[in-house]
Formats: sequence, C-alpha cells, structure tokens
Amino acid sequence: MAIVEMRVPTIGESITEVTLSQWLVADGDIVKLDQPICEFESDKATLEFPAEAEGKITLVAAEDDDLEIGALVAKIDTSAAGEAKPAPAKEEAPKAEAKLAPVAAAAPTTANYATGHPSPAAGKIMREGGVDPATVTGTGKDGRITKADAESAVSNPSPAPKAQPAKASAPSVSGPVAAFSRGTSTEKMSRMRRTIAKRLVSAKNNTAMLTTFNEVDLSEVMAMRKKYQEKFVEKHGVKLGFMSLFAKACSNVLMEMRDVNAQIAEDGTSLVYHDYADISIAISTPTGLVVPPVKNVESKGFHEIELEIKSLAKKARDGSLTLDEMKGGTFTITNGGVFGSLVSTPIINEPQSAILGMHTIKERPVAVNGEVVIRPMMWLALSYDHRVIDGSTSVTFLVKVKEQLEDPYTLLMNI
Repeated sequence: MAIVEMRVPTIGESITEVTLSQWLVADGDIVKLDQPICEFESDKATLEFPAEAEGKITLVAAEDDDLEIGALVAKIDTSAAGEAKPAPAKEEAPKAEAKLAPVAAAAPTTANYATGHPSPAAGKIMREGGVDPATVTGTGKDGRITKADAESAVSNPSPAPKAQPAKASAPSVSGPVAAFSRGTSTEKMSRMRRTIAKRLVSAKNNTAMLTTFNEVDLSEVMAMRKKYQEKFVEKHGVKLGFMSLFAKACSNVLMEMRDVNAQIAEDGTSLVYHDYADISIAISTPTGLVVPPVKNVESKGFHEIELEIKSLAKKARDGSLTLDEMKGGTFTITNGGVFGSLVSTPIINEPQSAILGMHTIKERPVAVNGEVVIRPMMWLALSYDHRVIDGSTSVTFLVKVKEQLEDPYTLLMNI
C-alpha cells in the first residue's frame, strides 16, 4: 500500500496558517491527480488544494480547522487508483439528465468530480446570494459551475420560489424573532476577519497614530468630470471617478514629501523611503476589507488608474485576488463616503505610515471672496504615524492635496 500524505503547502512568505473552509470530496472517495480536494482560506485569499496523486482519499483535517503550513490534511491510498467511483454518483446524473432532455444522455461519460461543483468564486457568490449549487447547471468544463453561472443564478433566482414553499414554512415556525427575545448565536470569525482584527489592534497599539483634518471644495473636480466624462468614457471605456483624481493628487504630493511615503524598517531603527507611489485602495467585500495596491500611480494616467481599480475591486468581491496583487503599498486611501460617512479617523495600514480618508460630499454654505455660497464640500482625514511624520508635515501634505483637487488641472500638469 502506497500512501501519499497531503500537507498544507507553502502559500506565501507572510502566511503561516490557513483555515480549511470547505471539503470538495468525501472521505473514501476516489480522487484523480490534480483534482481539487478542498479550499483553504488564508489571510488574503481563498485557494483550491489539488490532489497530488490518484487513489482513495482519507480525510484527516475537518472543515473550519486552523492548520499551520505543513500540517497533515489528508492521505491518499494510491493502490486504490483506478477503482470505479461509487455507483450512485454515476447513476444519479443520467436519471436527472434524462428528465431534462434525452439528448443529454451522453453526459455521464464526461461526468466527474467537477460536474456540478462550483469554482471558489462561484461558490462564494452562491453562498452570499443564498443559492443552492444543486439547482444550478454548470456550463464550464465537465459541467463545472462557473462564476457566470453563479451570477446568473443569483440575479435570476426563478427556480428558487418553486423549491422553497416547504422550507418557507419551517423558518416561519421559529421565523421572526419573538418580542423581547434574548437569544444569542455564535459564529466563528473568518480567517480574514481575524486577521483584520489583529492588524487593527496592532496599528493602534504599535504606532503613534494621530489624525489631522481639512475640507476640500470639489466644485472644479465635479465641473471637470461633467465636461469631459462622455469623451473620457468613449475613449477609455471607463468613467473618470473621484478615486483616480484623489490617488493622482496624493501620488504627486507623495513624490514631493518623502516622509509621508516612508515606513519604519523591520529592524525598527531605520526608515525605508520609496521613489514610487503604490497606493492601496480599500475595498469592501462580503468577507471583510481588503487593500490591494495600484502600483506606480505617479506614472499612470487617470484611465489606467481607474481601469486597475475596477479590476482589483471586481477580483476582491469575487474572491479571486492573488497574493501578489495583495502585496505592497506605500500609502492607503479609504472612501467611507460611499457608505455615507461624513467624517472619520481611519486606522493606518501597517507597515505604511499614513492613510487618507475620503468622506461623503455634502453641499454646504461656505464663504468665498466675502460671499456665502453653496459648494460641494468633503472632509478629508489623514491618519499618520507620528514616529515617522511630523505634525507640520502631515498638515502640509493635506493642504497640498486639497489645493490640487480644488484646481484639478494642476493634476494634468503635475504642478
């Protein structure tokens, strides 16, 4: 008997532990080489773990287990390679297919472990949308459920109402929470949520964090977007948003004020200065906040920044960001304004030394040339590590960003 031990592989230099979020096979199944057997949730991404050999699998770890790199996950008995899969799995597919369409009778010959199984991105979409994978027909290779299949099922849940009448009555028994209820429920925090918690506490405890505020009049920015938006979309295929303008303004000032773009080295006695601006963009996802960086913002045009932010945001919400796409960043921008936040004190994204907080735009009366006028105003907040950045430097940085945004044509000329 030849046994292959499946152990948690090295995933990234900074990742020491993962959570086994979902088994994709059952104990005793016959698995094929490279067949995904489970999904790991790391601090930054969800990854499939493929079988390293063909044979009969014995599961060792359980779902929701926290596993260190190198920990034993499963064992594969290669002497059982080539054995047929359990009969029910093969027989059920033809029967189901026959009811739907006789022409699908050939499907059993290609049915395998992928049939009816969602990709990680598709699985996440369906879990969030409350869609049962058993009700979705996969259009991917060998019947695998793709992200497009999942999005279609979530946006067009027509089969769900037919399958739910019996289920609908069950929740109604315990249904709405009774008046004056004092019940509680406990759910394990996701790997990402636990990591976010640790990083936030670390930032609060290990940095000398302060926040300075200013306000910016976005009249000129909004006028410029209104004037050129149609042509911008026509040429580049993406809208000119606020984020690219703010990112560009910050990158220009970061290149001028190196302290704000610096960070304390691992030895704790040196400062690392960057000759580039990799700006991390905070993106809210169903599982938590991620901050993938847009690299070399100082050298990119507005459309390049917008396209990259759009791509990163889509991947973040699909759960398909790679570890490389999550690495790095010299400065962070977070926009609480999309949720209606008027003012806040954002927490530094370690090991960076500063983070800019954008907020909602409100029309307010302000004094301009001795007259009271109504202008679209936004509060800006810059949280910074006082060990690296002096108070005067932080205030000056924010003023310079404000000045560029209030005269956005200076962004085009980089002055």
